[in-house]
This record gives sequence, C-alpha cells and structure tokens, in this order.
Amino acid sequence: MGIGRVLIVGSGGREHALAWTCRRDSPDVSIIVAPGNTGTAPLGQNVAVDVTDAAAVARLASEREIDLVIIGPDAAAAAGVADACLALGIPVFGPTAAAARIESSKTFAKQVMDAAGIPTARWCAGEADDRSRLSAFVAELGGACVVKADGLALGKGVVVCGTVEEAERALDDCLGELRFGDAGRQVVVEELLTGAEVSVFGLSDGRNVRTLVPARDYKRIFDGDHGANTGGMGAIAPPPDARSRGFLEDASRSVLEPCIEALREQGNPFVGCLYAGLMLTPDGVRVLEFNARFGDPETQVVLPLLDEPLLEVLAACARGEVGAGVAPAAGGAAVGVVAAAAGYPGDVRRGDVITGIDTLDDGVLCFEAGTTRDGDGVLRTAGGRVLCITATGADVEAARARAYGNLARVHFEGMQSRTDIGRPVTAGVLS
Repeated sequence: MGIGRVLIVGSGGREHALAWTCRRDSPDVSIIVAPGNTGTAPLGQNVAVDVTDAAAVARLASEREIDLVIIGPDAAAAAGVADACLALGIPVFGPTAAAARIESSKTFAKQVMDAAGIPTARWCAGEADDRSRLSAFVAELGGACVVKADGLALGKGVVVCGTVEEAERALDDCLGELRFGDAGRQVVVEELLTGAEVSVFGLSDGRNVRTLVPARDYKRIFDGDHGANTGGMGAIAPPPDARSRGFLEDASRSVLEPCIEALREQGNPFVGCLYAGLMLTPDGVRVLEFNARFGDPETQVVLPLLDEPLLEVLAACARGEVGAGVAPAAGGAAVGVVAAAAGYPGDVRRGDVITGIDTLDDGVLCFEAGTTRDGDGVLRTAGGRVLCITATGADVEAARARAYGNLARVHFEGMQSRTDIGRPVTAGVLS
C-alpha cells in the first residue's frame, strides 16, 4: 500500500512530532493534520475538525482520498474515529473504540491484565455506592495507594496518597465532588509501588508487536517530582536503566504481547500504538497503566531516534503485516523539556508572547502544542503545555545540556519548566 496522502488526527506536541517524522522520512507525502497547530502548519495543511467527531474525521479522510489515518489523542480513539474510517474502507493506524478501552477504562485494563497474567499492582475498583469496600482496601494498604479516575482525564486523574486521610480525601474529590467529571464516577484504587518508571511503545497490527526505543516521562509539575500531576513536563529516551535490547524483548514478551493477544481473543484486535507504563520495582516489572496511543511528551523524544521510515511501519500495522521485534534506533539519546503556561496544570493563562524559538541551534527541535499566531503573526501561548524543546546527543547528559541550553533562549511571561529532566530516578524519587 503506497502512502501518498496521510491524515494525522490531533493538535498537540505529539501530533507535531508525528507530522515532523513523516515529513523527514517521506518528503513527498501529502500531510493533513486535523485540527493541527502552528507547528504542524508548515509541514502540511491544517484542517479544523473536532477530533471526537468520528463522522466528520472519516468524511474528511474520504473527501481527501487519504491513504492512511493516524490517530493521535486518546479522546479520538475512544470516540470511535477508527471505527468510522474503517467503515468507509480507509486504512487506520489507531484502535477501535472497543480496543481503546484498554486506556479509556482503567477497570477494564486491570481485568485484562489479571486475565492475561500481566504483572500489575493489587487493586480494587468501584463507584460511590462501593465506598465502604474501597475504604476497606485503602485501610488494608495503610493509605499507601494511588487513586485513579477510571476514565480519560487528560493525564491528570491520578492522585498518589501516603496516608489513609489523603486517600479518603482523594475518593471524596473523585466520587463526591466529581473533580474529574464523568471520568471519575468510577475509580480504581491500587497499591503504591516504588521504583523507576519506564514507558514502552509497541506498534501492533492486532497480532504482532514492534517495539520502539523506551522512554521516561516526568509527570509532576515541580522539580524532584513534587506537586500536581500533569500531562508530562519532559521526557528522555532511552532511560539508562532500561536501554538494553533484552529489556525491550522481556517487556514485549511479558506485557505487550499478552495484552495484544487478550484483546484479539476478545474479538477486539488492537491496531495502533500500545503504550505500557511500567514500574521497575524491587520485585520486578509491574504495569502501571496502558495507553492506546503514542505518549506525550515521550513521542517527542522517541521518534527523533527512530532509524526506519515511520510511515512504512504504521502502514504495515494497518495492513496487518508489521514485522515483530525491536525497531532499529539511532545511537545516543534524546531529551525533551516542556515549557508550560502560567497556571498550568490548573487555570491556564493564554495570550502571552513567545520569543526565541527561531534562535535554536541546528538539529534542536521545538514541538509546539499550546501555541497560536495572532493577526499580526505574533506567536502566543494558547494552552497548558506550550512547547517541548528536544535535543539529541551522545548520551542523556549531552542531550540534556543541549536541550536546556536552547530552552534558555525561549521566553514567555509566566513560563514554567522543570530543571531536572534527565536526572536519575531512584525508588520513584528523582535524585
């Protein structure tokens, strides 16, 4: 299947990275991004479409005679964009809504893990009417637990608790106050695990899995992994403690492949990127979560290291013909540092002027997310995570120095960024 026209669904830094990689590898391909952002505009054409309007996305793909649709955000997968496109005979890299439940319902994901023998934390799920059972499980864990909204909450529906009081307050916020809306009408409480986190991406055709270089993202807003959870304040690839081929092969064999097989046996084959969030505990690897798409900001550091044409692999997945194994990667490492707007991850201030991105060194990338250009062409902030500066180097330290050296040239009022992206992680705490 030759790819002449591709549609990338989404508007964030992840979609900018996908579009950039497609353009790098396939300079003649026609790229449409829906709705896209200011970073994707020079790489193709942005078309304003609601990513959760499956019929509208499918109609656009049909009208533009798209050869491959690539689904970026979780909301698009959960809304059935793949289903609508497949119904029109349009090839898709991205899961159906049924397969995407591996992310859109944490309870469903836990059930799949248990049934498939995938190692994960002890857990308990329930709604407001199940509060006594949830509280009993919290007490059993001594309060050392994680309270998660069952549904999609933009990466923010997770509360890490150290005491019974904190856990009960998190349950009140989620089930009583509906802090995360409908996504939190059901919660999963699981034991708190300790160790370093690693993200592993598996590109699947519904049966086989091709793994990419692993990554590590930094979720909390402040240095030292303190403060509120965010969608991610930066990432590195590969983590020094998880870079071996053996690690990837083990993760695929014990985590990714059993999950793909379980979904296929249910009649919901998973075609797309299966993201496994892993914890390297003293007792071995445990799965924290599955996502049904490329991670953000991990994509911004993983794809620059990919050493084979991305579109060829994604098209092979859509055809059901992807080659299993570990995808080739360039040597060295990549580090991406997110610059977030004032107020993030709470009420975000918009409209601040952004300067400096035109002064970056050659080879240093700026993946845009929450940006816009006003009528005078001035670049301004327009969202929580504004941009991600990504640099490569011989190792993480070299890439880190280059990323931060270039980030220092970027400015907007109220800019927030962590200073410790790329620092070692020990027992769940940055050192």
